[in-house]
Amino acid sequence: MWAVNEPAHMKSLSSCINKLVVDGFNEDFKATDRGLTSVSDGKHYFPEEISILNFFRFEGYSDPENNSILYAIETSDGRKGTLVDAYGTYADPRVTHIVQQIESIQKKTNKTAAQEF
Repeated sequence: MWAVNEPAHMKSLSSCINKLVVDGFNEDFKATDRGLTSVSDGKHYFPEEISILNFFRFEGYSDPENNSILYAIETSDGRKGTLVDAYGTYADPRVTHIVQQIESIQKKTNKTAAQEF
């Protein structure tokens, strides 16, 4: 369910992607067995070279199988883009695996940075 004051760009997957593109997230990424690849030029990124800046979940109103998740990604060389996956039964296991690796690395990095502070 969407809140009454939900921003317009958050009401659908396509409008959220459009907003991210306007905000500079121009790359499309696809999952591989070892990381993410830029669709535009095939450049590969390993999990340690990727940050998940945000994610957005969307649920189908009439069909619970129309569930998707959108990741806002930034790479170590400054590229920003998106990665889209289903969630639940239809989730791509490669995306799930890569996201888990990235999140694990980010948690360790954030914990180390907090300890150094």
